[in-house]
Amino acid sequence: MYTREQASQLRQAFWTAFGQYIAPQLSAEGYRTNWSNYKTGFKHVYFRMRAEKKFATISIELTHPDPGIQELYFEQFEELKTLLHETLGEEWEWELHSVDEEGRTISRIYKELPSVNVFNQEDWPALISFFKPRIIALDEFWSDAKYSFEALK
Repeated sequence: MYTREQASQLRQAFWTAFGQYIAPQLSAEGYRTNWSNYKTGFKHVYFRMRAEKKFATISIELTHPDPGIQELYFEQFEELKTLLHETLGEEWEWELHSVDEEGRTISRIYKELPSVNVFNQEDWPALISFFKPRIIALDEFWSDAKYSFEALK
């Protein structure tokens, strides 16, 4: 078992390693990007990567505090579902109005990788191989799709 500080250091070491590995990759629009902390340009729309003790996820999270507006964003993503899945090369899970760890209502579109542990450095290549193509594909999707969300901004 790790102390809180050791766990924090290991997580930070993983995300630093991931950031260094993916740093040379330019965005779909040709810009340098902070892939680990991807900015969508829309408040309450996030691309999140999480690496935990038993799994990893990459997701599009919609966190608007108004559930009705959150649902509008979700419906707009549903309109683009075919494009999203084609760009990703796979289908993801769709979850309207679930509750996160802090008790907030969120909606998310996500893919999970089970049976990996961020605290086991032997799993880091699998985690990087899981995150890298998907965050790049999300960026490619978003470079076209973001304009469909302007009315909700």
